Amino acid sequence: MPKGSPELTASRKEEIVNACEKLYQTMSFKEITIKEIGAVTSFTRTSIYNYFQTKEEIFLALMQREYEEWSAEMFALAEENSAMSAADFADAIAHSLEKHEQLLKLLAMNHYDMEEHSRPERLTEFKLAYSASLDAVRACIRKFFPDTDCESFIFVFFPFMFGVYPYSVATEKQLEAMREAKMNFKMHSIYEMIYSCVIQLLGGK
Repeated sequence: MPKGSPELTASRKEEIVNACEKLYQTMSFKEITIKEIGAVTSFTRTSIYNYFQTKEEIFLALMQREYEEWSAEMFALAEENSAMSAADFADAIAHSLEKHEQLLKLLAMNHYDMEEHSRPERLTEFKLAYSASLDAVRACIRKFFPDTDCESFIFVFFPFMFGVYPYSVATEKQLEAMREAKMNFKMHSIYEMIYSCVIQLLGGK
């Protein structure tokens, strides 16, 4: 790590992650390289290695930021409401994750590669953010639905999140293949899938 103020280090990391995020909107995980990321930053490609050793570490930092932002929203939900019905909570969490489509995309497509090719210290930073998201949802469930088995909710809901993106977003190539295969299948929005799952886990209370 180069010498510099913590503010400069944080700013450089943020710029790299932002560049990765921008590329991920139009390119696939496999297509994006350190060279591609460096081309849209204000400093040289080799400088990136002072902050991240692999592109997987950059993507992991991007997913970490997504988890941190979502956790903050969930903690705020618990703090700002004295009570919520199952329908209101399902609506709130569904709208929240709808805004974090990128998190669901990363979970569905590249999570294993990112963790496998990141240094332990980077992985630990990510796990702290992931742990906070678990705690944020726990805070909501324990406050609004004290009769619900909180850990059972977590055990089902978080693995469910891994499958939301591919069931709600499809390319034209995938849609055409489904039509050719005469599949009886309807795509659902992120909101619809999250809302339905939460309502069922809460027993429609």
